[in-house]
Amino acid sequence: MRCVIARFPFDLTKGGVVGSMKGVTPEPATGEFVIIGRRHYPAKQVGQVITRQDRRDFSTGEVLRAMTRLGFTCRTRPTAASAPLAGPSSRLSQRSALPLSA
Repeated sequence: MRCVIARFPFDLTKGGVVGSMKGVTPEPATGEFVIIGRRHYPAKQVGQVITRQDRRDFSTGEVLRAMTRLGFTCRTRPTAASAPLAGPSSRLSQRSALPLSA
Protein backbone atom coordinates (compact mmCIF):
# COMPACT_ATOMS: atom_id res chain seq x y z
CA MET A 1 0.00 0.00 0.00
CA ARG A 2 1.31 3.43 -0.88
CA CYS A 3 1.70 5.68 2.17
CA VAL A 4 3.13 9.17 2.38
CA ILE A 5 5.28 9.87 5.42
CA ALA A 6 7.28 13.12 5.68
CA ARG A 7 6.28 14.04 2.09
CA PHE A 8 7.92 10.84 0.74
CA PRO A 9 5.89 7.98 -0.75
CA PHE A 10 6.51 4.48 0.63
CA ASP A 11 5.15 1.18 -0.63
CA LEU A 12 4.46 -0.61 2.64
CA THR A 13 2.96 -4.00 3.34
CA LYS A 14 1.91 -5.45 6.64
CA GLY A 15 4.39 -8.31 6.24
CA GLY A 16 7.15 -5.88 5.35
CA VAL A 17 6.55 -3.82 8.48
CA VAL A 18 6.48 -6.96 10.64
CA GLY A 19 9.74 -8.09 9.04
CA SER A 20 11.38 -4.70 9.57
CA MET A 21 10.40 -4.62 13.24
CA LYS A 22 11.51 -8.21 13.88
CA GLY A 23 14.41 -8.18 16.31
CA VAL A 24 13.89 -4.52 17.26
CA THR A 25 13.51 -4.03 21.01
CA PRO A 26 10.59 -1.72 21.78
CA GLU A 27 11.39 1.49 23.60
CA PRO A 28 9.13 2.49 26.49
CA ALA A 29 5.91 3.82 24.97
CA THR A 30 4.75 7.02 26.62
CA GLY A 31 2.27 8.32 24.05
CA GLU A 32 0.84 6.75 20.94
CA PHE A 33 2.01 3.24 20.12
CA VAL A 34 1.56 0.54 17.50
CA ILE A 35 0.95 -3.10 18.40
CA ILE A 36 3.04 -5.34 16.15
CA GLY A 37 2.77 -8.98 17.11
CA ARG A 38 2.63 -8.96 20.89
CA ARG A 39 4.89 -5.94 21.30
CA HIS A 40 3.97 -2.28 21.79
CA TYR A 41 6.25 0.04 19.82
CA PRO A 42 6.16 3.84 20.06
CA ALA A 43 4.85 5.27 16.78
CA LYS A 44 7.99 7.36 16.22
CA GLN A 45 10.20 4.27 16.62
CA VAL A 46 8.17 2.38 14.02
CA GLY A 47 8.34 5.34 11.64
CA GLN A 48 12.10 5.62 12.05
CA VAL A 49 12.67 1.92 11.36
CA ILE A 50 10.39 1.60 8.34
CA THR A 51 11.34 4.91 6.67
CA ARG A 52 15.00 5.14 7.77
CA GLN A 53 14.40 8.83 8.46
CA ASP A 54 15.05 10.95 11.51
CA ARG A 55 12.13 11.08 13.92
CA ARG A 56 11.94 14.85 13.61
CA ASP A 57 11.10 14.55 9.89
CA PHE A 58 7.62 13.07 10.35
CA SER A 59 4.72 13.32 12.75
CA THR A 60 3.22 10.64 14.93
CA GLY A 61 -0.08 11.11 13.10
CA GLU A 62 1.46 10.21 9.75
CA VAL A 63 2.78 6.93 11.13
CA LEU A 64 -0.47 6.11 12.92
CA ARG A 65 -2.52 6.72 9.75
CA ALA A 66 -0.22 4.49 7.71
CA MET A 67 -0.17 1.70 10.30
CA THR A 68 -3.95 1.82 10.73
CA ARG A 69 -4.44 1.57 6.96
CA LEU A 70 -2.18 -1.50 6.96
CA GLY A 71 -4.32 -3.12 9.66
CA PHE A 72 -2.21 -2.63 12.78
CA THR A 73 -3.79 -1.68 16.09
CA CYS A 74 -2.76 1.79 17.25
CA ARG A 75 -3.46 3.08 20.74
CA THR A 76 -2.60 5.88 23.13
CA ARG A 77 -0.89 5.04 26.40
CA PRO A 78 -3.02 6.46 29.22
CA THR A 79 -1.24 8.90 31.47
CA ALA A 80 -1.27 8.32 35.21
CA ALA A 81 -3.62 10.94 36.56
CA SER A 82 -3.00 11.77 40.17
CA ALA A 83 -5.87 12.55 42.50
CA PRO A 84 -6.01 16.18 43.56
CA LEU A 85 -4.67 16.78 47.02
CA ALA A 86 -6.97 18.23 49.65
CA GLY A 87 -5.31 21.55 50.21
CA PRO A 88 -6.54 24.94 51.40
CA SER A 89 -8.07 25.80 48.05
CA SER A 90 -10.24 22.68 48.02
CA ARG A 91 -11.42 23.44 51.58
CA LEU A 92 -12.42 26.94 50.50
CA SER A 93 -14.44 25.59 47.61
CA GLN A 94 -16.21 23.19 49.98
CA ARG A 95 -17.07 26.09 52.32
CA SER A 96 -18.50 28.16 49.53
CA ALA A 97 -20.75 25.27 48.56
CA LEU A 98 -22.34 25.21 52.03
CA PRO A 99 -25.43 27.37 52.60
CA LEU A 100 -24.84 30.50 54.61
CA SER A 101 -26.73 30.77 57.88
CA ALA A 102 -28.28 34.11 58.75
